Amino acid sequence: MSRKTYVFLILILGSLTALAPFSIDMYLPGFPAIAKDLHTTSAKVSLSLSGFFIGVSLGQLLYGPLLDRFGRKKPLFIGLTVYILASAGCAVSNSIETLILMRVIQAVGSCAASVASVAMVRDLFPVSESPKVFSLLLLVVGASPMIAPTVGGYVTSAFGWHAVFIILTGMGVAILLATVLWLPDTYKPDLTMSLRPAPILKNFLSVVREPQFYTYSLAGAVAFAGLFAYVSGSPLVFMEVFHTDEKVYGWIFAFLSVGFIGSSQLNTWLLRRFRSEQIVHVALICQVLIGFSFLATALSGMLTLPVLIVFLFLFLCCIGYTFPNASALSLAPFTRNAGSASALMGAFQMGMGTLISIVISLFEVPSAIPMVTGMAVSALLALIILTLGKRNITNLVSVSEDAGAGVMH
Repeated sequence: MSRKTYVFLILILGSLTALAPFSIDMYLPGFPAIAKDLHTTSAKVSLSLSGFFIGVSLGQLLYGPLLDRFGRKKPLFIGLTVYILASAGCAVSNSIETLILMRVIQAVGSCAASVASVAMVRDLFPVSESPKVFSLLLLVVGASPMIAPTVGGYVTSAFGWHAVFIILTGMGVAILLATVLWLPDTYKPDLTMSLRPAPILKNFLSVVREPQFYTYSLAGAVAFAGLFAYVSGSPLVFMEVFHTDEKVYGWIFAFLSVGFIGSSQLNTWLLRRFRSEQIVHVALICQVLIGFSFLATALSGMLTLPVLIVFLFLFLCCIGYTFPNASALSLAPFTRNAGSASALMGAFQMGMGTLISIVISLFEVPSAIPMVTGMAVSALLALIILTLGKRNITNLVSVSEDAGAGVMH
């Protein structure tokens, strides 16, 4: 594969992966405006975010078998079309109930892009390249939290929150055209893959029974839930507790994304010296220590805006190391049913994110403690899952810098 083709594929796969995060981040600065316009509260508006997570969780399980049965492109085209229509529906919503419904449908469409992109990493690149590719995808995805809330803040301030969803509709159209014109077919449809419920469930169970998959996918998902706690709680914490406006919130959100994206890129350098499983373990230990130090500071009443930003930055740095390595290790044992494995991994991530975002939305008190508690507890649970799960892995399929395939040890 030429360097030009490699970069081009990363950009397309990154755009697909970034669609859902962009849909999450861009409207966050508009929470107060949406609440005012739809005569509700910011806490209830956050349920539209939880609805998005629910849609992605369910949609991932739907698209996994479809991507294995029909190949990657046809289900992807259908999902992107659903996303475009639902984004337009969000733009014209006139009640919080309609917005939540449209967000669920929008999520179902967007997750076709995320599931397909992850599965195509396994199709297009050797196992040894997977952590690097996932790190590069995070670099492209990094444009979302760095650009989306900043742009969303200015767009909401100038044109209203409806304009945000008009922009998302246009993005969906552009990405659909790019996939139709330039994305190669990466997987031959498996016509033996049944779409009946029983065989699909059996296929999912065969994936879940793999100790390496359930250990690293669950640990990674629970650790990643800390990011969802931050995303769900940050509009209230920054704009209602610390009284920043939409534009300032957008810039802070963009700055904090530097930690997440920067560490994911340093991960490629660390992989030259350490194995993925080593990096995940150390990163989770650091995440736990930072999370509970953060919580202790919040409970003591010493949490100022600068201190808040520092702790969030460090916590997100840890996730930048955990996510690409846990993802690569989760998918490493699979070839034939990589689509189903990718879907399950994504469903675990979004399922945990949904749960923690719903819990945080129930607390309408003006405090950072619910958000910080969610972040600390998620890190601790992830470390416990990893520690217990590793005992059941007898033949770890690792990823090696100098090997073209998985390494058993």
